[in-house]
Amino acid sequence: MRDPRLVIARRELRTLRSEKTIVLALLIQLFIAAFSSFLVVGLVSLSDPGSADGFETTIGVTGDARDDLLRVVDEQPSMTGVAYDSESAARTAFETGSVDAVLLADRRAGRVFVTATAPDNNVQTTVIVVQLRDTLSAFERSERADRSASLSSTPLDLPPRTRSPPYYGFTYTVLLPLLCFLPVFISGSMTVDSLTEEFDRGTLELLRAAPISIVDIVDGKVWAAGVLAPAQTALWIGLLGANGTTVRHPVAILVVVAALALLVVTLGATIALLAPDRRAAQFLYSVGVLAAFGGATLLPSSPVTTVARLAVDSVGPAYPFVVAGYLVVGCGSYLLLRQAVPRADVSGR
Repeated sequence: MRDPRLVIARRELRTLRSEKTIVLALLIQLFIAAFSSFLVVGLVSLSDPGSADGFETTIGVTGDARDDLLRVVDEQPSMTGVAYDSESAARTAFETGSVDAVLLADRRAGRVFVTATAPDNNVQTTVIVVQLRDTLSAFERSERADRSASLSSTPLDLPPRTRSPPYYGFTYTVLLPLLCFLPVFISGSMTVDSLTEEFDRGTLELLRAAPISIVDIVDGKVWAAGVLAPAQTALWIGLLGANGTTVRHPVAILVVVAALALLVVTLGATIALLAPDRRAAQFLYSVGVLAAFGGATLLPSSPVTTVARLAVDSVGPAYPFVVAGYLVVGCGSYLLLRQAVPRADVSGR
């Protein structure tokens, strides 16, 4: 005789095709994973406009510290400096469009004061402002290095300059966790909808009339939702690899995703059994997941950090225990649910 839990799980997976919201979410994730290289460039350019290559900016530089600042401007990528003898000449060039921005560098009391003028209400404004920020930061470092020998005391060291491209960090700290954890949240929401729908339609009593227990019913629904997240994540990792994004330790990542999916699906099933009203259950589930995930980000080995470090192979000897810990938490929550379900009053709802 076939296991009734597998029968229910297969039925749950077949009904996904009629859930337009879930299907749309799956298609969006598929699009993100399939075109990850293209999307990363676009999204990074939006979040960090200074990362956009190929945008040439001409900067007018004037003032008595003009030469020192002009040297730094010319060292910046995609920037060209033009020297002007006076501030009025530089501003005239800016107003006529000969230069994109103006930097006025004056020495006062042994310090250099720089006044920047950038265009207003222009689609290029954001990119220019970011480039000016990076230029002034480089100029500050240059002045600091030149004056360090004449200082009476040693100042604090500046943070080290990073040369890594922004696409790398965005891919492994934003894109990959998004593709890993969004299926987890969808699986939990699917469990809430599935159980509350049984209560709304009264079909739960019909299922219990068959030779199957309430534990088997919940098991089948939890299994169907729990297996969906790691299956999607495996597909997304494969598509990322096809786009040139290498993901290290994929098996460990899938274990973490499966454990979190089991934990979140268990949370969804518990909320649905306690609050069978669909709207109330979805609200409680959303608040609970957001609170739990937000609190988890404060941990040293948060889910996002764990997945990112596993993906870039930046793991230490303790990380097998971290992955095992997630697995223990997920399985423990599932076992607690199975123990609590027989005690839950689901009759007459």
